[in-house]
Amino acid sequence: MANFILRPASEQVLLDLGELWRFRYLFLVLVWRTLKIRYQQTAVGVAWAVLQPLLLTIVFTIVFSVLAGMPTDGQPYPIFVLSGLLMWQFVAQSFQQASASVVFESHLVTRIYFPRILLLLAPIGAALVDMACVFSLLVCFMFWYGVAPGVGVFAFAPALLLAAATVFGLSLWLAALYVRYRDIGQLLPFLTLIWMYLSPVIYPLSLLPPEYEALYAMNPIVVAVQASRWAFAGGTAPPFYMAAISTAVATFLVVTGLWFFRRREGTFADVV
Repeated sequence: MANFILRPASEQVLLDLGELWRFRYLFLVLVWRTLKIRYQQTAVGVAWAVLQPLLLTIVFTIVFSVLAGMPTDGQPYPIFVLSGLLMWQFVAQSFQQASASVVFESHLVTRIYFPRILLLLAPIGAALVDMACVFSLLVCFMFWYGVAPGVGVFAFAPALLLAAATVFGLSLWLAALYVRYRDIGQLLPFLTLIWMYLSPVIYPLSLLPPEYEALYAMNPIVVAVQASRWAFAGGTAPPFYMAAISTAVATFLVVTGLWFFRRREGTFADVV
């Protein structure tokens, strides 16, 4: 039987990797449960992971390319927008679910002990599975338009890690606040929508005046989306200094988020 040592919040480490590893099977169960709940009792099941970005691509192409004439830096608009949606769908889906995970899983929080951070990591892991489905759709579009991945494909994994760290850091703050302030639940859809318009998902980064690039890089998803576009749509690489700023912001969010989450974690079972 495993022994657990309870320490005051001030003495707890920010991230106990050894403990997370011991609960790795619970993490896999939570990921599977997240996917199962998401698609159970639906007519097409997991196909929604492909249908949703496909429908968004069609709508965005009609509205922003055909009607509005949005520039794409020479890329076919369906490839342009879908390569951005590949990253954005992962961000939006994991952000909303991770931020609400502690409250939505209150029946677990109040009954058994396990690292509460797993509740936030599980939606991020499930979103990676959905991303694989979106990627298969993107490959079909790339084949149809004759677009081959460039050297930027090697930057996709670091960009995905940047996006996951950003989501994780923000979710740590919001999940802890959501336990006490249920207003967060009303804000999450609005914050996600605003976040999308502040990221170059439906428009190119080149539309931004150069003097605002450093400010824009404070949103790490800008760099993540641009790197995804560079990898699969033949776009341009995000500037190195923007990537450096975004990495610093994501690191700050994770470190401070862990600190805040761990300080509040001991009260979750009493409040949730």
